[in-house]
Amino acid sequence: MPPARGKTPGKTPSPSELSCEVCGQMPEPTKTRLTVANVAVMLPIELMVHAAVVSTALPYVAKVLVLTLTATILVIWVAEPSATRILRTWLHAPALRHRSRLGQAPALWRARTVVKDLPGSLQKLTHALARLDTNILSIHVHPVNGGVLDEFVLSAPGGLREAELLQALRDGGGSEPQVWPTTALAMADGQTGALSLAARIAANPEELPMAVAELLHARIAPVPDTDTDASAGTGAGQAAVPADGSVLRIPTAWHGPITFVRPGEPFTPAESARAHRLAELAEILAHRPAAGR
Repeated sequence: MPPARGKTPGKTPSPSELSCEVCGQMPEPTKTRLTVANVAVMLPIELMVHAAVVSTALPYVAKVLVLTLTATILVIWVAEPSATRILRTWLHAPALRHRSRLGQAPALWRARTVVKDLPGSLQKLTHALARLDTNILSIHVHPVNGGVLDEFVLSAPGGLREAELLQALRDGGGSEPQVWPTTALAMADGQTGALSLAARIAANPEELPMAVAELLHARIAPVPDTDTDASAGTGAGQAAVPADGSVLRIPTAWHGPITFVRPGEPFTPAESARAHRLAELAEILAHRPAAGR
């Protein structure tokens, strides 16, 4: 159940901030706390009902029936709703504390921005990030037209928002900044990931499309329909490629060209080179005679 947004950093959250954004329900309290809360509310009611019924002149069986029915109705209609409402903060205290710790925990982000290839450019960028108490866990530099593309994995305070990170990257001299929430898996460097995927392709060259898609965090574009392309006046594989660099085509001898798409995140020359090398490895292995033949 996702918690509601809008918590102020450093402030003790109210129970309403734990309500689900979809259904509006509170998280389930622990059984121990729920039992204690129900007993605390039901005990006075039970005592008053017993005192009122026992003092009457009703037969013993009638007293038992009246006590049973009255206590059951009061528990269902009075005790449980009252316990949930009156002791709500105490019931959900463990979840509130856990949510508070999560809100203050560092968040991981993946960021990209283009900076000028000049001395001091990276220092200016890191200073801008440091003002937000953001720590750079890893950095990869990709040469591009007009400068270098710096790719970071950042550890930022939990309350930091995407807009604040984007503004810090711009203040540090970066252009075309982009940020995405990420996980600890982003800490695996590109070289290690490429070697792991190369081993996967060595075991089965047919894994090439999936391996490259995983390496580049991209999706495989569907193969164009030859008949449709012909009727449109273009040959298969001749479709226009966007100029923003978000489409990458890798030629292969047995698959034909494989197209990968990553909207809003252009492929860098280094990423293109890694993908082409994996394709060359798959092609060599696919045409190598099997051992023992």
